[in-house]
Amino acid sequence: MRIPTACRRHLQGAGGAAAFAAAGILNQYVFVCVMAVPWIAYVPSSTVDILLAIALPLPFVAVASPMLTAGQRRRFRRMRGVDIPRLPPRERAPEGVGRRGALWRRVLGWLRSRATVRELRYHLLLGPAVAFGGLLTLVTGFVSLVAATIYLWIWVLPLHWRLSWHGYSTDAAYITAAGTAALLGTAWLIGALARLDTRNAVALLGPSREERLARRVEDLTESRAGVVDAADEERRRIERDLHDGAQQRLVSMAVNLGLARATLGDRLSDEARAVIDEAHREAKEAIAELSNLVRGLHPAVLEDRGLDAALSGIAARAPLPVRLRVELPARPSATIEAVAYFVVSEALANVVKHAQAAEATVTVERFGARLLVVIADDGVGGADPAAGTGLAGLAKRVASVDGTFSVSSPPGGPTIVTVELPCAL
Repeated sequence: MRIPTACRRHLQGAGGAAAFAAAGILNQYVFVCVMAVPWIAYVPSSTVDILLAIALPLPFVAVASPMLTAGQRRRFRRMRGVDIPRLPPRERAPEGVGRRGALWRRVLGWLRSRATVRELRYHLLLGPAVAFGGLLTLVTGFVSLVAATIYLWIWVLPLHWRLSWHGYSTDAAYITAAGTAALLGTAWLIGALARLDTRNAVALLGPSREERLARRVEDLTESRAGVVDAADEERRRIERDLHDGAQQRLVSMAVNLGLARATLGDRLSDEARAVIDEAHREAKEAIAELSNLVRGLHPAVLEDRGLDAALSGIAARAPLPVRLRVELPARPSATIEAVAYFVVSEALANVVKHAQAAEATVTVERFGARLLVVIADDGVGGADPAAGTGLAGLAKRVASVDGTFSVSSPPGGPTIVTVELPCAL
C-alpha cells in the first residue's frame, strides 16, 4: 500500500504541471527567437558585431514585453490559479511630442524602468531557463512512460522479433522498473519547476515589495479617508435628526407648558402649578443640553456658513476673551472644516478648565495645501497630552486626516497648540 500511495503523491498534479510547462515553452521562447534573429541573419565576427547583435533586438523586446507579460499573467491565472498583480503605469511621452519622438521616449522610458528590467530578467533569463528545464523534463517523462509500459510495446512487435530476443521478459522487467522510477522523478521535477516558475513570475512580473507596500499605503489612506468622511456624514445626519426631531418636540412641549401656566394659572392648585413649573424648567434645561449636544456633534452654522462663522460662535460663547483671526481664501473640505472646528472647540474647553488663563488667541490660516490652526493662551502652562486633558484625543482626530499636532506648554505658560491639516483630501 505504501508504494501506490507514494506514486499517487508524486503523480498528483503532474498532468496539470506538464500542461503548464508545455504552454510556458511556447511563451518563453518568443523572446529567445527575437534575440536570435541577428545571429541567424549573419554570424557576428567582431566584438562590435556581437554587441550590436545583442543590443539591436532589445528595443523590440522592451516594446513587446508588456504584451508577453500579460500573456504570462493569463497563463498563471488559468493554469495555476495564481493572480499576478499588474505593474504600476510606466513613463509616458508628454503632450506635444511627435509620434516618432513619443515612440522612442516610450522605449527609453521602458528600458530605464525597474519594472522593465525585472520583466526582461524573467523573459530573457529565468523564464527560458525554466522552460528549457521543462522541455528536458517532458522529453524525459515521455521516454520514461514508454519504458514503464514496455510490455505493451513488446506485444505489439511481431512474434518472430520476440522469439529472436532471448530473455526479453527479464530485460523488460528491468526497463519497466527503471522507467517507473524515472517517471516518478520527472513527475516530482515538473511540479518543482512549476513552483519555481510561479515564484519567479510573482517576484519579477508583479509589483516589487516596495511597490506593493506603497500601493497598500495608498489603499489604506483612501479607506481611512472614506471612514472619516462616513463618520462625519453620520454626525451631520444625527445632528439634523436631533435638531429637526427631538429638539423641536421639546420646544413644543416647553411652549405648551408655558401656555398652560399662563392661561390656567388662576385655576390651578399650588401643587399643580409647582408640577407645571418644574416640568417647564426641566424642558428648557433639556433643550439647552440638547442644543449643546447638537452643536458638539456638528453645528449647522459650520455646514451653512463655514469655519469663520462657526469659530466666531465658539469665541462668543467662551467665558474668557478670545481673539479670533480666520483667513481662508477658499473653504476646505467638509471633513477638514469639522476637524478644525472640533480642535478649536476642545482646545478652548481645555483652556477654560485647566489653564487659568485671562485670554486666548485662535488663528486659522491657509498656506497652499495646508491649513494652519494655532490656539494660544496665557495660562499656567504644563499641558501634557498624556495627562488626560483631552489633547491625546485631539492628536488622534488630527492624525485621522494625516495632519500634524504639536503642543508647547512650559510651566508658567504660555500654552500653544499648533495643528496643520491637509486641505486636499
